[in-house]
Amino acid sequence: QVQLVESGGGMVQAGGSLRLSCAASGRTFSNHAMGWFRQAPGKEREIVVVISRNNLNTYYADSVKGRFTIARNNAKNTVYLQMNSLKPEDTAVYYCAASMGGYGGYATPQHAGDFGSWGQGTQVTVSS
Repeated sequence: QVQLVESGGGMVQAGGSLRLSCAASGRTFSNHAMGWFRQAPGKEREIVVVISRNNLNTYYADSVKGRFTIARNNAKNTVYLQMNSLKPEDTAVYYCAASMGGYGGYATPQHAGDFGSWGQGTQVTVSS
């Protein structure tokens, strides 16, 4: 397992931007696909975006396509989520997650059960 710590959440007006970061401990960061999930009050946790181990493949939920961008730096054990054109419906706690081991380099697992390590979450609030 890896330990994950998110940062960068906060409050922003609709149309604004935020950048989330997730720092991972350990020497196996590049062995894991990395994802961002979110959970709004009263709703289930949902996938936002995933990036493959080799940094060459991504999956974006339809709700964030064209607005959010994921990037990872394997040398720094860090994954980032750039969020632009934020909407009130993006308000949620955002979680960074590392996949279970064993996925191929291009894999982008998309279910919460595919991920074995989770950060503590960071709140993102978008006001209208």
